[in-house]
Amino acid sequence: MKMTEMFLADIERELPGSRRVLERVPEGKFDWKPHSKSMPMGYLATLVATMPAWIETMIRQDELDFAPKGGSNYKPADAKTPAEWLRALDESAEKARAALRGTTDEHLSTNWRLMAGGHVISELPRHVNIRDGVLSHWAHHRGQLTVYLRLNDVPVPSVYGPTADERVG
Repeated sequence: MKMTEMFLADIERELPGSRRVLERVPEGKFDWKPHSKSMPMGYLATLVATMPAWIETMIRQDELDFAPKGGSNYKPADAKTPAEWLRALDESAEKARAALRGTTDEHLSTNWRLMAGGHVISELPRHVNIRDGVLSHWAHHRGQLTVYLRLNDVPVPSVYGPTADERVG
């Protein structure tokens, strides 16, 4: 199986769980966070909704400086409701799909750099960055979001199996 096919299958497998979690994010809690050092819930939901598009960046650009000297012009999706997060998730997934369909395994084996302020943070093959920096990272933040749901007494949906709120079978 080609890496591109594997990553496309990974995205399709992870999307339903991400949708179920984003559907449950309560409106009016955009700025809620469990701790002063934590991300606000709305920002975290936006992150979960838009992370698949990072694959497009890793395929089409050779590097990303997330803290460039002089400041960033990046603006996160302006989403504040479950419907808006779901729309952002669909758009993000489509960007990832298109980029993966338009590349090769050979290209995915070339290096990609993550930078901050002009300094290289990591330089690894694109396929490693997609696996670790997007897919695993996406699951991590989705898991954080389920904790936020629990702390707000919102029933936690099944992602990989049953939860205390949703029994399977």
